Amino acid sequence: MELIINKLKKYFKDVKAVDDVSLNLTKGVWGLLGANGAGKTTLIRMLAGVSTPDSGQIYYDGIDIGILKEKYRDKLGYLPQHFGYYPHFNVIDYLEYISSLKGLSKKESKLKIDELLYNLRLEEVRKKKISKLSGGMKRRVGIAQSLLNEPDILILDEPTTGLDPGERVRFRKMITEYAQNRIVLISTHIVSDVENIAEKNAIMKNGKIIKVGTTEELIIDMKGKVWEMKIPTKNLNVYEKSLKVVNIRNEENGEVTLRYISENETMENAREVYPRLEDLYLYLFDEKRDIDD
Repeated sequence: MELIINKLKKYFKDVKAVDDVSLNLTKGVWGLLGANGAGKTTLIRMLAGVSTPDSGQIYYDGIDIGILKEKYRDKLGYLPQHFGYYPHFNVIDYLEYISSLKGLSKKESKLKIDELLYNLRLEEVRKKKISKLSGGMKRRVGIAQSLLNEPDILILDEPTTGLDPGERVRFRKMITEYAQNRIVLISTHIVSDVENIAEKNAIMKNGKIIKVGTTEELIIDMKGKVWEMKIPTKNLNVYEKSLKVVNIRNEENGEVTLRYISENETMENAREVYPRLEDLYLYLFDEKRDIDD
């Protein structure tokens, strides 16, 4: 199973939203990381068949998805950043409606909906109107509809928006289990969503894929650039102005530990620490820098 993206381009007037992107997606969880405006949503809309590329091709198992048409959509699950629903729909009516559009029988639909409501902790709101749900619950309904047909390709755009920390943990566990024999692509700017579950990550900036690899492969570039040091809390503002601070942790005795990024140590009492994917993300998407990889 393979989804091949070949030299994909998409323009909006003079803006290159997706600029000559090529990527081979194989089984497992893939992260698509990038800041808002990087081109992630435009790219995955084309992968989901919602938008047509200006040039380039997308192949599923060697066949252009434009030729596969319905056969491709039958294997696809898609959660857009903002999924639509009729205001009068309650949760169960909406999922039954989507099930019918995806060609599930009534028996299949009932079994799958019951399973998803349980797994996503939506059982108690099954009769509640979607418009009355919290943002996190709406997002879980969106995740449920994307999984109804047990797709071989699952594309999720910012799936954890509005989810609390516990729900995010349950989501990551569910996706890890689901992706064992499927392709799952998670587009996000929340690094923790994919840092520990993605087999590989693609990092997108200014419409281009600038880095691809496992978490370990990607963070190699950050070795020797991530540092920690303790300082008095009262001096925090001074250090924030001179350092690229990525995390602050409160300590005892009126101190904080700063985690910062620098090409060299810069501070006498700093110690080098092992980098994380979030460090790389913040390094690449620092507004003060102009990274061109």
